[in-house]
Amino acid sequence: MNLSGGTERVKHIVMWNLVGSSEEEKAASVTAVKSRFERLLGVIPGMTHLEIGVDFSRVNYACDIVLYSEFESREALAAYATHPAHLKVRDELEGVRIARHQVDYVSR
Repeated sequence: MNLSGGTERVKHIVMWNLVGSSEEEKAASVTAVKSRFERLLGVIPGMTHLEIGVDFSRVNYACDIVLYSEFESREALAAYATHPAHLKVRDELEGVRIARHQVDYVSR
């Protein structure tokens, strides 16, 4: 999903491992994360792209899910971090995400 055609992008990538001791529990966690974050596109000012990817490799060092998003500026990314809609998603997913890795960078 892409909303803007600007030249500079701030990319925000977050990877998580999720709770779930069975395939069904893990799938429910994936669905919860995916559906809640996808609701943010079009709600967060300055967010131009958002996608959720689910790992299929199942290698032992892979994360379960990745959030890939783009913002118009560093300021837009900073505003996202404290936006009420984002904070609501974060609170709703408390305890579902058990490990987190993040990278933010500027791309032209």
